[in-house]
Amino acid sequence: MLTLIVALIVFSVLILIHEAGHLVVAKRIGVDVEAFSLGFGKRLFGIKIGGTDYRVSLLPFGGYVKMAGEDPSEASGLEGELSSKPIGHRFWVVAAGAITNYIFAFILFSIIFMIGVPTLSNKVGQVLQGYPAEEVGMEVGDEILSVNGRTIRYWEDIVDAIKNESKGEDALNIEIMRGEKTIDFRVQPKISTVTNIFGQTISRPMVGIAPQNEILSVKYNPLRAIYLGGKRLLVLTGLTYKGLWLLLTGGMPVSTSVSGPIGIANLMGQAARLGFVPLLIITAHVSMALAVFNLLPFPVLDGGHILFLSMEKLRGRPLSIKIQEIITQGALILLILFALFVSWQDVLKFTPLGKKIGNNRVQDVAQEPEK
Repeated sequence: MLTLIVALIVFSVLILIHEAGHLVVAKRIGVDVEAFSLGFGKRLFGIKIGGTDYRVSLLPFGGYVKMAGEDPSEASGLEGELSSKPIGHRFWVVAAGAITNYIFAFILFSIIFMIGVPTLSNKVGQVLQGYPAEEVGMEVGDEILSVNGRTIRYWEDIVDAIKNESKGEDALNIEIMRGEKTIDFRVQPKISTVTNIFGQTISRPMVGIAPQNEILSVKYNPLRAIYLGGKRLLVLTGLTYKGLWLLLTGGMPVSTSVSGPIGIANLMGQAARLGFVPLLIITAHVSMALAVFNLLPFPVLDGGHILFLSMEKLRGRPLSIKIQEIITQGALILLILFALFVSWQDVLKFTPLGKKIGNNRVQDVAQEPEK
């Protein structure tokens, strides 16, 4: 129940923020906004301000903005209609939703760094057998102080230092604190084959240590937090686009690499159980992902509308309404099929039904006679 409640609240907030972006820019350029709704379906109650019906509707998931002339087939050429505005104005109305989600993600990341971002400590929690750290005598509980003179505070500093300081055959100078004693080690990293977050096999230098399960809450001053929030957002954006490219080119399997609402809701539920900050982190990630996804040049999405606007700009006239409808309907069918596929994969991965199906498959395989 907690997962469902948290998911409804977070998704509704993010979608409303998205739609609020469309609303503000539309009003700014003089588009008549007929309705701004929290939820879908039958209107329950609301208030009319400035010609806009701000309403609460029956189904509480998300919301929408209804603008005059938004559908070209229903436009009559009036000045207050969206379709009557210049291409540049329409572009900003369409793009405003994704931009607002992106800005919201930036604000959340900045807040997270201000109130305390969860970070692994610099203490060794495991020494892997057969790796250089074991060979030189490193032990569980050792606190890494520096790598090649680079000061270490958190585990991410260790990972970054080992990656960037490993050059050719040169050993690393690793300084540790054991109890009240400081010890220096000369460690030659071992090049190992690992799987990265995209499921790709890569080679990287490793000394063979893993972190303790000790989480620190690290706070930064506002200016530093804003810088780190922006940096985190840009890094995640780059990783998201790289992941999309790998999906399109077959470098990543769709079935195991993409999650829909069910999978995301499951993550939100887990984050909520861990605390407020983990929930903020997953919310910021989802807000960024919504921005990136909505700007993809695919009909039905905001990026698809921008694609149509770009074609109108290049051609000097818009595509015919009939052609736009055919393209949009075809894209909608593909999007629905994709959503159903992803949702079914989420069911298999995250629900009791999926676990039951998985167990039945294991039993069927076990019962097959040998050939």
